[in-house]
Amino acid sequence: MTLLERSAACAADAEKYLLPVLRSGEAEKMKAHVQHGGVSTYEHCFNVAKCSLYLARKWKWKVDEEELVLGAFLHDFYLYDWHVNRRRGRLHGFCHTALAAKNAREIFGVDDKVYYIIRTHMFPLTLFWMPRSAEGWLVCLADKYCALRETSARGYGR
Repeated sequence: MTLLERSAACAADAEKYLLPVLRSGEAEKMKAHVQHGGVSTYEHCFNVAKCSLYLARKWKWKVDEEELVLGAFLHDFYLYDWHVNRRRGRLHGFCHTALAAKNAREIFGVDDKVYYIIRTHMFPLTLFWMPRSAEGWLVCLADKYCALRETSARGYGR
């Protein structure tokens, strides 16, 4: 059983924390874009939210679970298909964090802690944007784990 499968128990809590975001309808826009393989950006972000929460609980890290889940879910809230435009696609890994953080702040009014969770999730690719909190490190790790699983031959979420 994979970490993501075990994290399914965290799904209900993640949904509870995300209720205002999910009710807004803005998050639905992420369903229109593919993230990895056959996984939508929405599904990927929800996987990262569940996985981050699971890791925080398993490792007994003292975190603000609501901010952790919100930052994890909005970490790729950039709202475009990076596979379509080759130029944007090449730079996507470096620049999408700034756009996702900006969108999250403008649309959902996230605080600085959540903003930096989103902004730093691509470390070490974004060398000068290192996570500043336990929540940031968890999202950074969970994102890489989920991306690897989603792009692997076995895949996840398909």
